[in-house]
Amino acid sequence: MDRLADVSNLRSSQSQTQISHLALDIGGSLIKLVYFCRYDDSCRDDGDELRSQNDSLCSKSDNSQPVLEGRLHFAKFETSKINDCLDFLHSMKLCLDVNSGSHDGTAPPSNKIFIKATGGGAYKFADLFKEKLGVSLDKEDEMECLVTGANFLLKAVHQEAFTYLDGQKEFVQIDPNDLYPYLLVNIGSGVSMIKVDGDGKFERVSGTSLGGGTFWGLGRLLTKCKNFDELLELSHRGNNRIVDMLVGDIYGGTDYAKIGLSSTTIASSFGKAISDSKELEDYEPEDVSRSLLRMISNNIGQISYLNALRFGLKRIFFAGFFIRGHAYTMDTISVAVNFWSKGEAKAMFLRHEGFLGALGAFMSYEKQCLDGLTVHKMQQKFPISASSAGDNIYCSLNSNSDENGSIECTVYGT
Repeated sequence: MDRLADVSNLRSSQSQTQISHLALDIGGSLIKLVYFCRYDDSCRDDGDELRSQNDSLCSKSDNSQPVLEGRLHFAKFETSKINDCLDFLHSMKLCLDVNSGSHDGTAPPSNKIFIKATGGGAYKFADLFKEKLGVSLDKEDEMECLVTGANFLLKAVHQEAFTYLDGQKEFVQIDPNDLYPYLLVNIGSGVSMIKVDGDGKFERVSGTSLGGGTFWGLGRLLTKCKNFDELLELSHRGNNRIVDMLVGDIYGGTDYAKIGLSSTTIASSFGKAISDSKELEDYEPEDVSRSLLRMISNNIGQISYLNALRFGLKRIFFAGFFIRGHAYTMDTISVAVNFWSKGEAKAMFLRHEGFLGALGAFMSYEKQCLDGLTVHKMQQKFPISASSAGDNIYCSLNSNSDENGSIECTVYGT
């Protein structure tokens, strides 16, 4: 869902459902939300306050039958416009089953309402959420949430991972018993590269500050675009060869075949601006944004493959809202991985690419009252992760995920 303009449609479509178990990932550029929307009950109107309904969730049956059925929904807001997010939460009068306990196992007073949150903004904006909504943010580790969210999607959601090269999208069947190890490249404002060896077993092995924030920030300065999506749309119409110096520009239109460089290979991003007697206003913003997108995507693809090579990893999954399902971005990253690996490695992408952290924070409710989560069309159940109390969140090999990205699921008691 793209920005607050779409929120009214979301409210209308969920007017007959009850929304609970909200989790947030508050990053430097974007706020990502994941929330469970149950099918049956309607939300009790209790004024403008968020209300906890722990009792209804925790009254699970002894034979571990489903407690709640519904869908996981996803939304995002610009962090710089955090009040839009707060207004959305306030206007939805969310009925939250989020009276979570603290990390030391001590339950908070019953009159306090907690929301699971991760990302730097969970610390930065904690007071704002308390002031505006009367809720406290129960903070979860950012890297742990990213890995938990990725593991959940790759194991539970059918056709979650796919490759994209030369305009061709192909879904990848993931064997949950043969998932690890893999490299998770999360492209947010910056880029983190995480080596994942199993459930709860991971290490951040590299990263770069040249990420989505770089594209957005430099793009805003160079093109005067007002938001990320506008900048992406510009790049779709641009021609980076107007701005970039190619191998052919140096070698008189020919390849440098001896070292395997074609004439169309970029020798220097923005390199033509050195010799052209032009000012910034003489360049089309479409061409500038295209060059900028390709520069950052190429760099991320190359560094990612070199880290995969460093640790002998065969799978590289790219995620984060820098990608946004944008064909040129995915194609550029894929070409970079293909080029540097000499065709031995493939870049893979995720349908719910931007919500890994929020999903991971959502999954952490298992430590309190959400004991199980199962996506529908279940063929095989297996634990995703375990809390200190020994409870598991369960999910399956296949799920029913609609074209808007929501996931049909069931909350189970264990």
